[in-house]
Amino acid sequence: MALTPLAHDRSYGELDEVLRAYVGQAADDTREEPSAALTAYLRHTWHTRPWALAVAESQLREYARTPPGRLRVRLGEFYALPDVGPADADVLDWLALLADHIRRSVEEGLVPAPGSPATHWEWGARFPELGQFLGGWFSQDMPDEFDGHEAAVDDYAATTDRRLVARLVGEIGELLALGLDEAEYAVGVAELGMEVEVPAPYGPSGWLALVAARLTAPD
Repeated sequence: MALTPLAHDRSYGELDEVLRAYVGQAADDTREEPSAALTAYLRHTWHTRPWALAVAESQLREYARTPPGRLRVRLGEFYALPDVGPADADVLDWLALLADHIRRSVEEGLVPAPGSPATHWEWGARFPELGQFLGGWFSQDMPDEFDGHEAAVDDYAATTDRRLVARLVGEIGELLALGLDEAEYAVGVAELGMEVEVPAPYGPSGWLALVAARLTAPD
């Protein structure tokens, strides 16, 4: 039988989060330097869930040491590693290398400095509600579903729990506080799922500020 959610998370949950950070990124970690994907995972996790680093190190190392045997594979009681680049013959050594980098980061206090997200995974991990908002209400189907950007924002506000709306406003404030240029903000909103242009005459940052103001305006 397949793994239950609790069994999966207990043995592989944080390992899975590490590997998700590699989607679309090169798994080019070396003995000397972690990849951009692992650096992004370390940066976000250090500043949000530092306790999870020990869990990640343990799960990666355990999987590298004792991959699922034939019986567990036949029963379906195992975590199937996603294909993120390394060849099958090299993947266990690569997992052990990731565990080594995470252990070194923790034991030596090698904390990546705060900064803007550098990968698709990091954008989504850092701004989850903004990703839900942009990907859900501003996909390429938005012009067919709403009369315009304001109507889409109003629909989000009317159909979303107010606590999540407040979280979105906070995430917009955090994003704008990064002080990126407009080209970088355009990359950010695209990484978070926006598939339509912001309305003229605004750039991405100006439009996000307008959205936050609209969502916090008195009814």
